[in-house]
Amino acid sequence: MNKKIMIVDDDKEFLEELKEVLILSGYKVEVSDGAAFAFEMIDTAKPDIILLDLNMPNKSGFEIATELKYSPKYKNIPVVAISGFAKDEHYISLMDICGIKTCLEKPLNPLEVIAKIEGY
Repeated sequence: MNKKIMIVDDDKEFLEELKEVLILSGYKVEVSDGAAFAFEMIDTAKPDIILLDLNMPNKSGFEIATELKYSPKYKNIPVVAISGFAKDEHYISLMDICGIKTCLEKPLNPLEVIAKIEGY
């Protein structure tokens, strides 16, 4: 069975590139170009894994991850953060508080993304 991946990121070009890589690798992919409709899309798509940008306007990935963590409906969906600040100590602390177990650093290596997804 192919895993369903949801990508939430405000960078539309990045979204399309990552979506294409994952589709070509055999995954079903849904995208949200920000937080506004992310929960509606999660409800509809029912993803196996969420790839979540941490730096977005209006609502950060940290806020979304926290909401997911405390939602009985969504708390079991693994969240993989994606950020250019993956090694920043402040970010690492916040990810832990939000229930994010792992983070991929931008720019992403497609093989690392696939390896991370396959780990779930």
